[in-house]
Amino acid sequence: MRLAIKRIVFFIVLFGIWELVVRLFNIPKVLMPAPTDVVLSLQESLADGSLLHDLRVSFTRLLIGLVIALIIGVLLGVFLAKSKTADETLGAFILALQSIPSIVWLPLAIMWFGLNEKSVIFIVVLGATIVMTINMRIGIKNVSPLYIKAAQTMGSNGLDLFFRVAFPASIPYVVTGVRLAWAFAWRALMAGELLSTGPGLGYTLKFASDFGRMDIVLGIMVVIGVIGVTVDLIVFQRIEKRVMTKWGLVERNG
Repeated sequence: MRLAIKRIVFFIVLFGIWELVVRLFNIPKVLMPAPTDVVLSLQESLADGSLLHDLRVSFTRLLIGLVIALIIGVLLGVFLAKSKTADETLGAFILALQSIPSIVWLPLAIMWFGLNEKSVIFIVVLGATIVMTINMRIGIKNVSPLYIKAAQTMGSNGLDLFFRVAFPASIPYVVTGVRLAWAFAWRALMAGELLSTGPGLGYTLKFASDFGRMDIVLGIMVVIGVIGVTVDLIVFQRIEKRVMTKWGLVERNG
């Protein structure tokens, strides 16, 4: 509760200073709108339904891309963890891809798929797959050999050994991978939508920028940030903490 109060007070002071500076120096709205202007633009977007429509479209793209990325990431991570040759070759290639920002792939995505949904989803998949692959690989590789040997002495091997021992033991890494994949996918989605031709938060942001509507631009930026932080804090951080506690990686409170 104390942490929440600190954060609320901080943002109230931050937005108060922002409002004061804009009004005091009479900064043009086209350069830096005041927080009240941003709030009014968001209210208008909510009233006409455009913001909710953009959110629905963006989250549909995000969900499709994230599901594909998680499936590919888990399969690739397990493959790299189990195959030394693949880890030394394909693994090195995936690590190299990790250093390439998702937005860099936009020109290729447009050439391959055109300015449509496929390009945006492709960028989302790329943004989330690599981080999920790496976490899945680390999780499988870090399974204690004692668990494996104990299960083998009891007759477990092959797929039974994987599903009953290796995968459950790597769950903390899987959860962390999903959390990071969500964050990377969300950012990749916004980058992809900047060059899309349909509705979505990123497209609306670019459209507003082209027409000098900085109040809408900042409003969309606030919505993107709030959604990202809210989902991470309320969903993924709580799940991750519970899993870490259950697996004995974090001490229980009290």
